Amino acid sequence: MAAGWERSLLEIGGAERDLPAWREVRADLGVNAVPGVKYSDSAGGFFYEESGKLQSVTRNRFIHWTSSGDTLQLMEQSLDVNLLNNTVRLKFLNCHVLPAGVHVHETHDRVTLLILTNQTVHRIVLPHPSRMYRSELISEGHIQSIFTDIGKLNLRDPANSFLIPGIQGHSNSTASATWLNDDGEAMFAMASGSGGILIIQLPEQDTAGSAAFLELKQSSVMQRLLTGWMSTAIRGDQGPSDLPVSLAVQLLEHDAFIFALCQDHKLRLWSYKDQMCLMVADLLVFMPANKELRHTVSLGHKLRLAYSSSGFFLGVYLHCPKRGQFCVFQLVSCIESNRYSLDHISTLFSTQEMLVDFALTPTDIWALWQDEDNQANVRYINFEHNNAGQWNQVFIQPIADEELHVPEDQDPKEAYLEYLFAPGRFTIQALLKALQIYCRGADRISDPSMDVLKKEVTLAVENAIQNSVTEYEFSQEVYRQLQVEFWSKFYACCLQYQEALARPLALLIDVRTNMVCLLKKGFMSVLFPCITIDHLYMSSDECLFLEDECSLTDDPDVARDLFRLVQCLRLVGDSISLEMASLMETAVSHLQPPEKAAEQILEHLLARDTETHMELQSKLQDIRNPGHIIQLLLREMDLEGDLDTGNVQPLHIRMSMAQFYGSNVAINVVCQAAYHMSMTRFLICRDLLILQQLMLHLGDNVNLGANGYLLHFQQDLIPRTSLLVCSYFVVRWASRTLASVVPIDTLESNLRQLSVLELSDTNALTSQRTATSPRTVVELFYQNVGRKHILSRLLSQANSPLNQPVINWAQIGTAITNYLLQYLWATNSSFLFPEFLMGHCQYIQLQDYVRLLQPWCEVNVGSRRFVLGHCYLVTGEGHKALDCFCDAAAAVGREEFLDKLIRVEDEEAAINPRVQYYNKILRLLEDMGLPELVLQLAAIAVSEARDDWKILAALWTKIFKHHLDLSHNHQAYESLTQNPDTSRQLDCLRQLVVVLCERSQLQDLVEFPYINLHDEVVGIIESRARAVDLMTHNYYELLYAFHVQRHNFRKAGTVMFEYGMRLGREVRSLHGLQKQVHCYLVGINCLRQIRPEYAWIVRPASGAMYERPGASPKRSHDGEYTTTHICHQIDIVELKDLEKEYMLARTRLLLAKHDPPSAAIAGSASAEEMVALLVQVGLFDTAISLCQTFKLSLSSIFEGLSFKCIKLQFCGEAEQSAAWDWLKTNQIPSIIATKESSSTDEAWRLLFSYLDRYQAQSSQYHRCVINKLLSHGVPLPNWLINSYKKVDVAGLLRLYLNYDLLEEAVDLVLEYIDALMGKGHQYFGIERPLSATAPLVWLPYTAIDQLLQTLGENQGNMNNMRLCEKLRSRLEDYHQQVDQATHDMNSYRRRQ
Repeated sequence: MAAGWERSLLEIGGAERDLPAWREVRADLGVNAVPGVKYSDSAGGFFYEESGKLQSVTRNRFIHWTSSGDTLQLMEQSLDVNLLNNTVRLKFLNCHVLPAGVHVHETHDRVTLLILTNQTVHRIVLPHPSRMYRSELISEGHIQSIFTDIGKLNLRDPANSFLIPGIQGHSNSTASATWLNDDGEAMFAMASGSGGILIIQLPEQDTAGSAAFLELKQSSVMQRLLTGWMSTAIRGDQGPSDLPVSLAVQLLEHDAFIFALCQDHKLRLWSYKDQMCLMVADLLVFMPANKELRHTVSLGHKLRLAYSSSGFFLGVYLHCPKRGQFCVFQLVSCIESNRYSLDHISTLFSTQEMLVDFALTPTDIWALWQDEDNQANVRYINFEHNNAGQWNQVFIQPIADEELHVPEDQDPKEAYLEYLFAPGRFTIQALLKALQIYCRGADRISDPSMDVLKKEVTLAVENAIQNSVTEYEFSQEVYRQLQVEFWSKFYACCLQYQEALARPLALLIDVRTNMVCLLKKGFMSVLFPCITIDHLYMSSDECLFLEDECSLTDDPDVARDLFRLVQCLRLVGDSISLEMASLMETAVSHLQPPEKAAEQILEHLLARDTETHMELQSKLQDIRNPGHIIQLLLREMDLEGDLDTGNVQPLHIRMSMAQFYGSNVAINVVCQAAYHMSMTRFLICRDLLILQQLMLHLGDNVNLGANGYLLHFQQDLIPRTSLLVCSYFVVRWASRTLASVVPIDTLESNLRQLSVLELSDTNALTSQRTATSPRTVVELFYQNVGRKHILSRLLSQANSPLNQPVINWAQIGTAITNYLLQYLWATNSSFLFPEFLMGHCQYIQLQDYVRLLQPWCEVNVGSRRFVLGHCYLVTGEGHKALDCFCDAAAAVGREEFLDKLIRVEDEEAAINPRVQYYNKILRLLEDMGLPELVLQLAAIAVSEARDDWKILAALWTKIFKHHLDLSHNHQAYESLTQNPDTSRQLDCLRQLVVVLCERSQLQDLVEFPYINLHDEVVGIIESRARAVDLMTHNYYELLYAFHVQRHNFRKAGTVMFEYGMRLGREVRSLHGLQKQVHCYLVGINCLRQIRPEYAWIVRPASGAMYERPGASPKRSHDGEYTTTHICHQIDIVELKDLEKEYMLARTRLLLAKHDPPSAAIAGSASAEEMVALLVQVGLFDTAISLCQTFKLSLSSIFEGLSFKCIKLQFCGEAEQSAAWDWLKTNQIPSIIATKESSSTDEAWRLLFSYLDRYQAQSSQYHRCVINKLLSHGVPLPNWLINSYKKVDVAGLLRLYLNYDLLEEAVDLVLEYIDALMGKGHQYFGIERPLSATAPLVWLPYTAIDQLLQTLGENQGNMNNMRLCEKLRSRLEDYHQQVDQATHDMNSYRRRQ
């Protein structure tokens, strides 16, 4: 085993940051407490048989426990996975667990716990881990412990528990041992009260049977006693001096050999199979000056066994007052005589008084002492090959400083909280207990996490300070003193309980993997091997030998010089005070050169400690070649190297190693080891830098070798040492810096940003697991990223410790820690650690990391600037981020991390890597919503792209987009004109038009010059105008303004005319009609600006007659494309035509205002249709105007007005009142003041006025009015009859006949005949009646004949016959007068 260790070990781990979730299980066998029994606390552990095999389920898995009084706390842990339900607390009521009375035995399917108390024995059978999982390849991060179902077991079951009989009396010895025999029976061995060995046997699990016990006696007489109370004691010749104080069992040759180390200093070997004592050895023979010991007894002797292929070993510790010694024996057997003897191998002496525990391996003795200050002291030694008797050191971590020094520039609360809650310093149990004592009577904390606990501690101390203050005002100095006083009290409480929890109890060693654990009352720590340089620096002179340095060099002279140099370094380190040490740390933290701090520290040393100065000068004189030795030391401490992961391993190997060293325990141990190593190396480099400054100060007084070494120190060694100081400081800083808790939404946002950079699937972002307890950034890095890379490297190496058949903890732990330090090493090419910090949102820590490296690290400078820029970007400092991104561009193509950003599959795209880098950053800035930064960076990228028109086109498009988003309209226009890609230019132009229209920023859009883009912009606006909703977008108005701006009035008029046409078709509303009127009016105005011969436009195609760009092709019902027949006939619209359209549009608007429901149908109505609509609502004046404009007949108007008059004449008052609404819209003649007029009267008057105003040559309007009235059976008004008589009496007669108004017809004819004959001729518009000199007159004989025929058809109607006779008679009179007038006229003509 010694080959697996270095010369010394370091304690790692310790304070747990999570409070174990103990599940309590009680075991009550109904016994009464034995008064006066009290045992010391004890601990122990167990490693699984196959814990060292890589492919085993129990790999790196173990159990450990502590017992105190009636309580036994068991915990199963693994270095690979976090075990669930892995803690249990067993309470044995009224019993006390024996020290070292817990034993674990493993079979292929079970794990059996055998537990002894002062009154009972117990067996607990648990499933073996290999039986709990379906597959031996465990890839989950959390699996169940074997203690998961322990609460379901019945601990009172008689088959698994037994009450120790009381006949033996009370024993002063707590020695015990257990084993499982070949039949699976549980065997317990313990010291009996009478001095013998009591053996208790429990039957095999799940079989019938009862417990039995027996006692082994020196006389070899065996009595077997059945279960039950014994009434008499066993007789024998043993005395109390033969009482076994330590027992051990070894199964050999189908027998159980019980080794009993008794208080009479003798070792006895018992055979359980033969129930006889096989050997008695007096151990005082091997102890010098033993005469006084023969008459004394000792309960402090201890016995341990070890078995290997080379033999069976016994290790005995003989305890004597003020001294003790270890003896190692090998058991020798004589098969013939069945006798055994001891072969003495080695005796090792120790001056330590208080031995807590020791362990024996086939090669070493491990011992645990406790000194006067209750501090643990662990050492080990090879008992075969150590003639000098020199014990190897184990550097135990001190609990904490007794007093905490608070700097003047730091707040006491901040200093104490930082120290108390530093990772690994205080356990959460100690902090909780201290808080409960400090706040007496305080409630228990339900959520004892570190964050909650820190708040509770702060609140408790602050309350204590406030309660102690009696004055309301006091100085800052007084308050600071109060803070220091109360915080120091709380700190003292924490220290007290931490010391109690840190009390050492036992050693736990796995001889297969060489893993050594130190079990303490409150936690467990691991012993980690020290590297040679660390060992040299930490060891004292008396513990160092020349052979220790041989691992660094084969030259004994060089080894001797190295030894002397390390002595000087230790001397420098011992001379540095806390104030001087803080100078170096402050200098590095504040980015000052470490050389300057080393000079200041040296000045303090020279001024204060002359003796140390002289001693150093003397020791330096003995070093032959200090420059060479320093180079050797620097080379060993420089961790710069190749971090290539090598070949990818097969899947089954990667799966089996997926969780290797991935549990919280392993994470804590590895990262703590990295911290301690970096801390030690930092101190070494600090002291070496000071020592080199001293060498320069001494000059010729020190042998610096050949000429020129002084310059070599100044230009090479000191800068290299300074670089290592900074490097190890950064590693140490990272190992102690806590990671921030990141909200889920921040993680999701960060993942989205990294996906934009195409980094979300890289190796640095393989997991987002969060820890329940506070983690340092190094622990988080190792857990999520670093461990997998380290294992990949180890698996790819031929001589890797992972390629060995059995895991070696020392080798693997050292290798993993070294590789972890290499990944953290700033000057290595790997950028994994800062990339991890960026990917896991540790922005504050990443900024500090970059800041610390900025003055001195020249590796990955561009990559660091990039991640710093990302931090600034996330924290809202965009302009700083842009500066960082631009600085990082210089390193593109030279640094691996930046090359990952520009990985492309297209070879052409990778011609300009810097432009590719800018594109990635531009995408990130766009995702973050920072258009101003996008514009700045895009301008830089344009200058970088040079003549690559594809990239330039993309960049100018991006610039255009963001200028447009920021309402930088002129810059957006300029950027689109710079775009070399015509298609992209048109896309940008189209977007510019659309966006500015949506924003109503039309002034800019119209005023742009559009050089070489005029037709394109017109086409874009036209297509948009024809494709979008007319009421939500004003593209037509924009196009009109565009043409007016360029004095193209005909185009402007055409646009507005088309706009008006579409409004009439598509927008059937009052607002649409208003806009239509406006459009036609504007169109008229545009044509009036042109010379008359050019004042015309082409009528735009309507509906589907024009093709809209981008419209999808149409199909018929059978799926075939339909052919759209486009009419190419040109329709010219002159100014007068446009004025007609305007008039029609105004009429539509008037109608819509008067009758809003009619707006839906008026929009596209023709002039004829509009007349009908106007007549329907009573707008007769407007209808007449429209008819006159379009030269239409007024008949429909007169008919409509007549019908309204008829309706009014027969309707009620409500309808007559409502008629005033349309009557007042028409121009009615003035009302007669002497008579109250109704709406009916006014309607007739309106009709009368129209007939009088719009007389037709054929009197058609009178005819249509009378026809309308007569068709509805309404008597004709006298004014209408009189009016029509004057113009067309024949027409009136025909109307009478058409409607069978015979009497009215007869009266009309009679009146007309009388008028012709001179009676009332003025009423018929006759200037002069019938005479020889008057103009010719006529009668409508056809109508009269028709009247007479009609009257004569019904001879039975006397009235008709009378009318007929009267008419005939009057016609005869008329004919006579006609004849007379004719005769007179002829006579008159003859006379002339």
